[in-house]
Amino acid sequence: MLYLYLVLLVSSAVLFVAGVVEQRRHLASLESIPTRVLVNGIRGKSSITRLCAGALRGGGLVTVAKTTGTAARFIHPDATEEPVYRKFGIANVVEQVGIVRRAAAYRPDALVIECMAVMPALQEVNQTKLIRSTIGVLCNVREDHLEEMGPTLDDVARSLCRSMPYDGICVTAERDRLDILQEEADRRRCTLVPVDPETVSDEELRGFSWFTFKENVAIALKVAELLGVERQTALRGMYDAPPDPGVLSVERYEAPGGKRLRFANVFAANDPESTLMNIHQLLDLGAVQRPLNVLINCRPDRVERNGQMGQIVPELAPDQVFLIGHPTKSAADAIPAEWRDRVVDLGGDRRDAREVLDRIVEHLGPRSSLVAIGNIHGQGELLLEELAELPPDEGPEELPDEGPEELSVCVTGGDTQVLPVYEADASAYRDRVQDAYQAPYPYPYQDPYPYPYQDPYPHHDYRHPTGEPR
Repeated sequence: MLYLYLVLLVSSAVLFVAGVVEQRRHLASLESIPTRVLVNGIRGKSSITRLCAGALRGGGLVTVAKTTGTAARFIHPDATEEPVYRKFGIANVVEQVGIVRRAAAYRPDALVIECMAVMPALQEVNQTKLIRSTIGVLCNVREDHLEEMGPTLDDVARSLCRSMPYDGICVTAERDRLDILQEEADRRRCTLVPVDPETVSDEELRGFSWFTFKENVAIALKVAELLGVERQTALRGMYDAPPDPGVLSVERYEAPGGKRLRFANVFAANDPESTLMNIHQLLDLGAVQRPLNVLINCRPDRVERNGQMGQIVPELAPDQVFLIGHPTKSAADAIPAEWRDRVVDLGGDRRDAREVLDRIVEHLGPRSSLVAIGNIHGQGELLLEELAELPPDEGPEELPDEGPEELSVCVTGGDTQVLPVYEADASAYRDRVQDAYQAPYPYPYQDPYPYPYQDPYPHHDYRHPTGEPR
């Protein structure tokens, strides 16, 4: 018995020493990165992470970034990126330790990293133990993850504030609960810096070849300003930044019967406010047009969300509302009575996705737009797979009669992108992104946790803006 106690004691001592050593190595990695930007909030974190990284790269700062979002990515200082390796495909906040260690191998000026914690306690651990950010970003407070951070939006705001840096700076585009954010910032001796989306002009927004919002751009510009990057330089860096895989997109398909379909995947905007914002932007830009049809994908573990999507139907004023997934009743009951005659219920967990698509197309006119909202998982994923099998619509693009004069819609394969008019030709866009700094692909495989920990790209001579070798 004494032998077992000794084994337990020695094992505990070894684990304790190993933990202390690991912690010191992690803190040393953090200290080697002068600026650490932690991006938190409800919607748009991945896009803001990429915009901030692009702005800093544009200013000549060696910048490493990591997103979580739709598809976790490690973004190198030259803007090339690769998927984040996860054992068994399971996300865990502890992976941030390896990300920081790998980023430190570049000896960067800045690390921009997306918060991957949802539980309030884990958000605080992520900030105080794993990242220790010098600049925090709290993009917005929306209705999501209410089970973990709610039940009210005030509770969500206070939970998100746990990622604010002590004695640091926090940039935010949130307006409705700015008083709560200020109160929490004061508790942490943190300087809260609100940004105004209207400081971003429509002309500046048109410089992007992918959909984004003024709030996101304003946040990235403020972060760049705090680090001494001039506005136009930061914008050029953001224009060249590769978009997130989950970025809002519109695709054009040739559906059965010769029908032309514009399909907008808005599944990533999980909450009602973000969903409406995304769709209204698409309508304003002419990327989708009326007649507009809405598809709501329902899930049994997101009954409340299903109802929220049904409630916003009047604000979208669609010609038809298609319900798929299960239970569709949770969305149908939330749709106001005067709109229920437009509902087409195609629900059912085991319904064939091809059959669902065919039924949808039957109800559409010769030229229609379809926006998909709700949650992507389940029938939503299956429907996207079926849509991807349709041939792209390569016919002439019809622009709306009204809208921004300097916008054009560029068709690349099955993708539609709103571009400045001078770049409306698909070949012009392809030429612009040939440089490795700008190109979003390929994702070369790299060992996510190289050992020994050294610069994975020693041939790159990363330098300070002053020109001195790092």
